Amino acid sequence: MKIETKILENRFVRLEPMGEQHREGLREACNADQAIWTELYPFSWAGEHFDPTWAILTEHIADGTTVGFAVMVEGRCVGLTCFSNMDGVNGVLEIGGTYYRPDLRGGPVNPAAKRLMMGHAFECGARRAVYRVDAINLRSRAAVLKLGAVEEALLRQDRITWTGRIRDTVIFSVLDHEWPAVRDRLDARLATFTR
Repeated sequence: MKIETKILENRFVRLEPMGEQHREGLREACNADQAIWTELYPFSWAGEHFDPTWAILTEHIADGTTVGFAVMVEGRCVGLTCFSNMDGVNGVLEIGGTYYRPDLRGGPVNPAAKRLMMGHAFECGARRAVYRVDAINLRSRAAVLKLGAVEEALLRQDRITWTGRIRDTVIFSVLDHEWPAVRDRLDARLATFTR
């Protein structure tokens, strides 16, 4: 597996490799939901946390451990999503670090973005795409299941969030032989959206 960093696009979203040109748009998008960073995320992109978190992301992008994407809708950065924990030898990667502005949740943006990412991952030789979700994040857990991923395990006390909360993590995956059926269901789902 070798993930090529490139623009991924469909009629709902354009995933652009994250760069300095996305910085201020992402800052604005992340500040649109202050509560989510303290209630759910293991780190914060809001307010004074944005610049240090941006620095960490750009460092991981530069060292090749992460491929970050700016999620663009109608020419505007509305969030981010990433490939991380990439294990080329074993053909495994994680899809995550995802955030969208609140007004774009529940519509076509997430399934469209994940359709692009999984499609690209499997085209690049992935054998397994993994999603790691905070156990208390019921909305994201439901969204990952709706994508067609299989729930595998609960990792108890997996990490400590930036607020000090001890997080349990639910692991989901899609395997390469499952991808064609998952893809077809996602395509059928996206066909129901007019925009």
